[in-house]
Amino acid sequence: MKTFCTFIFTFLITSVYSQNSNKIYTSDIDNFWTAYDSIQKSKDFHKNIQFINTLYIEPGTKGLHAFMKARNYNDSLYVQLIKDYPKFWNSVRPHTLEIKNKTTELNLAVEKLKKLYPNLKDAEMYFTIGGLRSGGTVDGNKVLVGAEIATGNSTVDVSEFENSWLKNTFEKQSLDNIVYLNIHEYIHTQQNGGNNRVLNQSIKEGSCDFIAQLALDKPIQTQYLNYGRRRLAEIKDSFRKEMFSANLNNWLYNGSKKTENPDLGYFVGYEICKSYYQNSENKSEAIKDIIELNYNDDQDVEHFLIKSKFFSEKIDKNKIIKEYNKNLPMITKIDPFKNNAQAVDPSIKELRITFSKQMDTKNFSISLSEKGKEYFPITKIKGYENNDTTLVLLIDLKPNKNYEFIINNKGFKSKDGYPLKDDKYSIQFKTK
Repeated sequence: MKTFCTFIFTFLITSVYSQNSNKIYTSDIDNFWTAYDSIQKSKDFHKNIQFINTLYIEPGTKGLHAFMKARNYNDSLYVQLIKDYPKFWNSVRPHTLEIKNKTTELNLAVEKLKKLYPNLKDAEMYFTIGGLRSGGTVDGNKVLVGAEIATGNSTVDVSEFENSWLKNTFEKQSLDNIVYLNIHEYIHTQQNGGNNRVLNQSIKEGSCDFIAQLALDKPIQTQYLNYGRRRLAEIKDSFRKEMFSANLNNWLYNGSKKTENPDLGYFVGYEICKSYYQNSENKSEAIKDIIELNYNDDQDVEHFLIKSKFFSEKIDKNKIIKEYNKNLPMITKIDPFKNNAQAVDPSIKELRITFSKQMDTKNFSISLSEKGKEYFPITKIKGYENNDTTLVLLIDLKPNKNYEFIINNKGFKSKDGYPLKDDKYSIQFKTK
């Protein structure tokens, strides 16, 4: 789901507003600020844990509890975030309270969506305060929103954050986009399945943008759509090369890592659905096809792509996959001993892992093996050398001992964005 978008609203007095089966909950926002104010009066960590539990989490809606589970939020995280970012919380507070004024617009948008898609199932919409990791997601028929992200804009103080993700998110965000963003997430509650293939997930996300635009009958303004429209041909070519891969990092959910032009998979999925709609004689059936597409079925998704006529040329799936695999970096050498060596000198202090391509030097993922920490020899990652093709690890070895650790492909990628070919590369050896 979109990491910075999903928004819901309630009316002014009660925390639940129901009209035409649309249920909107905002009591979690009020409860959070009650807990927040109590925490400001105390420096006792254990007392603050009690405040966040008794005033916010325990009386919270089922939407809050589902959101906390989905994003791994807990009481100590909330207390720590409140302590670390006072300028942010004080500046975003009035924005979170403003959402109650958007209830009428949201309900009208849902009614417009029902006219486009009469099979629309009811959904419950929950506005919560999250842990600064996600603007929202869905859980069954529940739309779950982190209002601290969903309502931020350029006026919010982000000076306390080291990561630029929120700064970039808030820079282009406006309360005027809230209705569209909620419709986007509402559509997610209607969809079927999903997997980690770039093509499937891009259409799944982009379809929500496209249908939301039809429902609201006005153009959508997002950073990725505006950028994508200017570079459509270039982006289509790049997407075609990677669309059958499971590496989402270059296309989706990468706002916190890719500071320039993230989430272009949303744009491509939007364009595919727009092309499908424009090339369909029966527009009502086209909307139904888009919303009800089975994202678990690769053949259905590929058939949808062909019918969309998004690509003018014929798609040779096998050739694309073959070419993609050729670009994946591999581990070509381990030095000063080979993998699975049985008589390694325990005085060795450095281990070098060489890759077939230049690597992105900012990302690593090295983990314990199933045998645990006792078998882990690495004390520090020294960094890359040899024109960024060799990773140097500092190690501490004991005589006559087995060692083992895992190189994970999702944490390593080449400079041109390709992940390691091997899902998990196990390095094992024994000292003499």
